[in-house]
Amino acid sequence: MTRVTDLLARARTYSFEFFPPKNDLEQARLVQTLVELQPLAPSFVSVTYRGGPSSRQRTTDLAVSMLRLTALNPMAHLVCAGHTRLELADILVSFRKAGIENLMALGGDPVPRPLEQAQPVADELEHASELVELARAIGGFCIGVAAHPAGHPRSRSLSSDRRHLAHKLRHADFAITQFFFEAEDYFSLVDDMVGRGLDKPVLPGIMPVVSLASIPRMAQMGCAVPSWLVGRLESADRRGGPAAVTEEGIEAATELCAQLLEKGAPGLHFYTLNRSEATRRIHTNLALGHLGQPL
Repeated sequence: MTRVTDLLARARTYSFEFFPPKNDLEQARLVQTLVELQPLAPSFVSVTYRGGPSSRQRTTDLAVSMLRLTALNPMAHLVCAGHTRLELADILVSFRKAGIENLMALGGDPVPRPLEQAQPVADELEHASELVELARAIGGFCIGVAAHPAGHPRSRSLSSDRRHLAHKLRHADFAITQFFFEAEDYFSLVDDMVGRGLDKPVLPGIMPVVSLASIPRMAQMGCAVPSWLVGRLESADRRGGPAAVTEEGIEAATELCAQLLEKGAPGLHFYTLNRSEATRRIHTNLALGHLGQPL
């Protein structure tokens, strides 16, 4: 396994994010996506974690199988929500025993407790920064944290969100942003961190909008689609229907990626939603090579 910081020190990184499958249909889709994306030789891939015992095992199983059975370089996610400190320590130790060194430390959304659990155990760690500190205490991890160019949905203000980001990034090794649609939002965040004395790598997260139906969900997930992009997609729909919307969304994402790379972003992190087409198309459009080298 290669640590993300070592990769970033060599060249720009290009990475993909997947979520663990819940059933056989999702498993088949993920396997096909991995077959299609592995030839692109991503710098690393991340495996999400929703919280709770079942997600714990799925995330571990997927990350470990990638490490042992593929040429992919996995990074496991872990969230504070739904776990005691002891449980989190146990998970971190299991990651290290399995050979997983790259970790994405997250606060996570509240996890519903089983109805039969009359006295639920309160989450002992509330913030990602506390999980970073726990992972540092256990040792051996290269640690990433999340950044939100538009501010975390639960933050009181953008300024308070940036303060919290600076606090956790000061103890982490790098950050990956939530998806966004304006290059200026990303560079504003980076400039803010630099102004606070933090020049650690911040990887921009990319999620193309490939259908009109996905637009409302984007806002719920953390970043509303700007009106100018909605207009482009709706115009494409009038011209050629859903297929044209997909084309326009991929083109818009390609333009965003090109702006980010031109202005010095250290790489690109693609939220694949366990599908390969949009990521492969953007990769081709940008003529990206292996491990940050042009084709």
